[in-house]
Amino acid sequence: MWTRRRDGTAPDGRAGRWERERAEGRHTGVEVEFGVLGPVAAWDGAGGALPLKGPRHRAVLARLLVARRRVVPVPRLVADLWGTRPPGDAVSAVRTFVAALRRALEPDRPPRAPSRLLVTEGPGYALRPAPGAVDAWRFERAVEAAEELPPARAAARLAAALDLWRGPAYADVAEEPWARGERSRLAELRLGAVESRAAARLALGAAAEAVPDLEAHVTEHPWREDAWRLLVLALYRSGRQADALSAVRRARRLLGEHLGVDPGPRLRALEADVLRHADHLDPGPGGPAAQVWAEAAAAYERAVPARARAHLESTAGLMRELAVTGGSGLEAARLHRTAAVAAAERTGDPELTARVIGVHDVPAIWTRGDDPARAGQLVRTAERTLRRLPPDAPDAARARLLATIAVETRGPSPAGTVGGPAGPAPARARQAARQAEALARRLDDASLLAFALNGVFMQSFGRAGLAARRDAVGAEIVALSSRNGLPSYEVLGHLVRLQAHCALGDLAGADRHAAAADGLAERHERPLVRVFTTWYRALRTSLTAPPRTAEAAYREAAATLDGAGMPGLERGLLPLALLCLHERHGAPFPDCGRTGPHPAGPESDAPGTTAPEAVDWGPYEPWVRPLLLVRRGRAEEAGRALRVAPPPPHDLLYEALWCLLARAALLVGDRAVMRHARTVLEPARPELAGAGSGLLTLGPVSEHLDALTAALERP
Repeated sequence: MWTRRRDGTAPDGRAGRWERERAEGRHTGVEVEFGVLGPVAAWDGAGGALPLKGPRHRAVLARLLVARRRVVPVPRLVADLWGTRPPGDAVSAVRTFVAALRRALEPDRPPRAPSRLLVTEGPGYALRPAPGAVDAWRFERAVEAAEELPPARAAARLAAALDLWRGPAYADVAEEPWARGERSRLAELRLGAVESRAAARLALGAAAEAVPDLEAHVTEHPWREDAWRLLVLALYRSGRQADALSAVRRARRLLGEHLGVDPGPRLRALEADVLRHADHLDPGPGGPAAQVWAEAAAAYERAVPARARAHLESTAGLMRELAVTGGSGLEAARLHRTAAVAAAERTGDPELTARVIGVHDVPAIWTRGDDPARAGQLVRTAERTLRRLPPDAPDAARARLLATIAVETRGPSPAGTVGGPAGPAPARARQAARQAEALARRLDDASLLAFALNGVFMQSFGRAGLAARRDAVGAEIVALSSRNGLPSYEVLGHLVRLQAHCALGDLAGADRHAAAADGLAERHERPLVRVFTTWYRALRTSLTAPPRTAEAAYREAAATLDGAGMPGLERGLLPLALLCLHERHGAPFPDCGRTGPHPAGPESDAPGTTAPEAVDWGPYEPWVRPLLLVRRGRAEEAGRALRVAPPPPHDLLYEALWCLLARAALLVGDRAVMRHARTVLEPARPELAGAGSGLLTLGPVSEHLDALTAALERP
């Protein structure tokens, strides 16, 4: 079963494919390619067939190609061309054939210049083509590489490899004894590739697509029992049980006729499984959707050149969808998005780079970066791209770059220490958020405005006490998204409002938004939403239930972080939540499940607790350390830690971390930090400290402020 080339040229034509490959950058100069997957042939750099003259010339070329770059002595060539009775001038004839081949393969080679391709070496000749210049060698590498690829890419790679075949290998020297071994090896590789491509299609759920090729395959090669097994499975998964059983009967009959054997145990077991509808035969949860995906992916791989810029934009779009699948998908999306952006920037096309960066408009709710280094790199690339955009570039591209800067700039700590003047939030990110919002409103682009408002939310932590402002942003995101069919942003809006209502102590309102977010997540397959709503419910429990019940709820919430792909949310969060819980109730710090009990000694905690030094506090360590030290009676050390602590970052835990510092300052009597904490926290007096995160709380900010004021009024 031989096919026309994918570019539509006849089996002996290569110009169309060469033009495509040159456009992709795969042809950088004149070169010679050789074909043995069919009649022996050679083509120049423009895809034109080279004149190889008569059968003997082709036979010499084929014999040298079979040698795979090794030297073939002249006596061996003579024996292979004429057998045991060569003519008297056989050696001279071989030299004549070689000279003619050299002229055909390198027509522009100056006289007496050594050949680069067909070289004289020792007692004979060797053909030294480039590694990718022989179709059989490319075919072998493609088949080998496909073994390591996921099914979609393997199916596409094998389809392209099989398209290299123009007929039986070495077709015009098929009867020569020296060609038989190589012909048999390549033929077996081809049959295996046909079956591997079918297996990849089955793995993708594309059973119906695999059936026609398998039917033709078993007709031509009825002794291939693996092919029959694949055909039976493909028919069954296509809903054709009767045809599947009929295929087993045909296999039994033809195997008996050709080989005199019955089907092997695997095919017999498959027949029994088909009869009883064995569960493992089901195509899996993908069903028709998986088949459509497989067919579309394969068509895309065939139609879009591998180096086309469209691949970069498509990759970025795919990473946007992958990022909301959770766990490994989120991690893979971060990795491949970075690679796609870097590749786009290397093209030197700022508008392409802007599109690749901007298409990844994935909603963000957590203000601490999961990968700060990668986020910083992305922000720097976006800034460079903004500067390089031509004046006539679309405003939408600028807006998406600005929104990316706002979303990816996550709550860095201001410079200085907590005893110094209050540090501002990053001005550039706030400016980018405002500019993106203004452009999106002017363009009247709903999805762009939702992305820009996400940036506005991420930069709405310039000071304490802004929960009401964030609630207004969340309300606009919800309304905008529900009107324009943007489910991911509608979820974001409800989570923003959940956090804001939580900060304001409106638990009934927060409950409504948590339920709305869960409903949308289930309907639109957004598994990561459950992480935030489960943590919110643990926070709610901590406000209404005894500490032991609340602690259990927090441990259950922490379990949702395992494999969620959000390290910026994971490290240190459970210990911080439990510290806040037990500080509110005046209890010692609990066992956070991170380590075993601290070794007994003068500084060991009560039974059932863990020494704070043995706990992984993650990024929160600078702001919890002073309180932990003073609670352990190390006031002088706590005072030093307090004085050198950096100001908390302007993010969702801004008020909570300042309240922890305020508690430590009260206990060690650091009046400078107390005054600073009171100034910072005063705008958040109506709020619950930390509850704006939707994760944890240290109780009403007003209680902390009252304690600070009372202490500062004492002489």
